[in-house]
Parts: sequence; structure tokens; C-alpha cells
Amino acid sequence: MTLDWSETPETPLIIDGKRLEYYALGPAPAEAPTIVMLHEGLGCAALWRDFPKKVAEATGMGVFVYSRLGYGQSDAAELPKPLDFMTYEAVNVLPQVLDAIGFQRGILFGHSDGATIAAIHAGSVEDFRVRGLIVMAPHFFTEPGGLASIAEAKVAFDSGDLKQKMARYHRDPEVAFRGWNDVWLHPDFVKWNVAEVIDYFRIPTLAIQGRDDQYGTLAQVEVIEERAYSPVDLVVIDDCKHAPHLEQPEAVLREVAEFAARLERIEAAVVETA
Repeated sequence: MTLDWSETPETPLIIDGKRLEYYALGPAPAEAPTIVMLHEGLGCAALWRDFPKKVAEATGMGVFVYSRLGYGQSDAAELPKPLDFMTYEAVNVLPQVLDAIGFQRGILFGHSDGATIAAIHAGSVEDFRVRGLIVMAPHFFTEPGGLASIAEAKVAFDSGDLKQKMARYHRDPEVAFRGWNDVWLHPDFVKWNVAEVIDYFRIPTLAIQGRDDQYGTLAQVEVIEERAYSPVDLVVIDDCKHAPHLEQPEAVLREVAEFAARLERIEAAVVETA
């Protein structure tokens, strides 16, 4: 079944028998490269706000946005999630999503947990359709400060107004929150580290981090420079925490547009010399 490449699609996206919320902007995959956007640990398609539209306009590429299982208006996820849920998502679910949308070539663009999923895919799955990787506020290992911020989020959800805020965007805010928070605060998750996937990057990478990110230090992006064999552009944004695309949207948009344009120039040069 061909998906409805639209801002208001009517054709369902079914993966493993579950319905995932999605929308698409700009040209379809058969007409131009596609940027696939993967949301953060408490995000969903709607919480990217107007940023995907700006990306589509700035790059001229198609943009595909979806909510993972248990988020937004997608079907519910089973809890508890396994501690390796990001790896499972990257290796087992994301390839199916790319196939379902007719992905031909383009960029994976992830934020926070979504950035980690995109990075694991790039370093674990042989997919020559993926020509570039954008990771914004990624996580490759746990840090005490980040875990402390996640513990604070639990307090805000249990006794503050975070649950009510999430209910505006998520069909089941309890599932969305617990599926993320329970894993990150699990005692065994302290040892979690997936930085080895960086060793297998073979595509250009743009890494973006807010200097004041409360969920991770600059070590989370500096490790990409240290370990990747392929080109890496590292951008640290001042006066910015964990959501650069919302806190400093123009700076992020500029970097994304330049990165996408550079990839297209590389693609054109390869075609000319072939």
C-alpha cells in the first residue's frame, strides 16, 4: 500500500500490525531526497511544531515525520520496554518505516532518543539509501547529570503538571512517559553505552548540541568526532539547552540547510564522475 504523502494523510502507516501517526511535507521520495525526522523521548510528530515545515522549505527536500509506538496518536506500546529499546527501534522498526514510505535516498534527522536511534541505525544497518545523519542532543552513554534531570522529570510527572501537558499531544501520556522514564531510571541502565556504533559510521554527520543541555554534556557529541571515520561537523549552540530546534531555531535551520546542500553537491559530483 502506498502511503499518502501529505500533511493530513488518510492512508495508515502499519508496522508490525500497529498504526503509527505520521505526516509528510514537500516532494515525495521518488521526486527528491527525503529527511526522516525522529522525535525525542517524550516527543511525537506534533511536538516538532513548525520546524519540519521550515526544514522542508529551507532544503527543498521531502520531510517525513512520525510518532513511534506509544507516542502521540500512534497505537500504544507494551510496557515495560526493554533496556535496549533504542537499538530495537533502530534495527527492527526504522527499516520497516523507511521501506513503507518508499525511501530512496536522504537523511536521518533525530533529536535526543531519536538521535540515538538514527545513529544506531547508521552504525548497525547497511542501508545505502541513508546518505547523511543529523543528530541533535544525542545520547550514547549515561551521565550523572542527565540521569538527575530525568529523575526530576519523574517528579514533575507524578506530582506536577507534566502529565497534563503531555495529555495535549499523547493519546496515553502514562504509556509515553513510563516507556521512557522507567528505562532511563532502571538501575541496570546506568551501564548503558552504545558509542561503539559510531565506529561504523560511513556517511557525513552533523552533530548539534546546546551548550547548556541539561540531559547531556558536550561529551555526547565530542565522542562522534573522536570515533567516526567519516566527516563530522560539530556545532555547539550557546544559550541553548536540550531543544536547539525550538530554542535557537534559526541557527539550527541554517546548519541543517547547509549540510543538506553539501550532501547534494557531493551526490552531484559522484554522478558526474560515474
